[in-house]
Amino acid sequence: MAAKNNALSKPVTLSPALEDVIGKGPMTRAQVTSKVWEYIKGNDLQDAKDKRQINPDAKLGAVIGNDQISMFKMTAAVSKHLS
Repeated sequence: MAAKNNALSKPVTLSPALEDVIGKGPMTRAQVTSKVWEYIKGNDLQDAKDKRQINPDAKLGAVIGNDQISMFKMTAAVSKHLS
């Protein structure tokens, strides 16, 4: 069996804007996703009527844009800040 080496478990470097939201990297993609959700929930950024929609604050907006975004598109937006 090959060692588990998928994209989610490999540490990635975060952009300064993303580090501003979730803390210093490197961290795995799974950790990034988890921390972004912690931030969203901790700052009450989910839309009241549709929890799948995120209403970014200024800090998160620097990463994913300032418009409301679906949680599915958010993951793609965040991934642009990983290298």
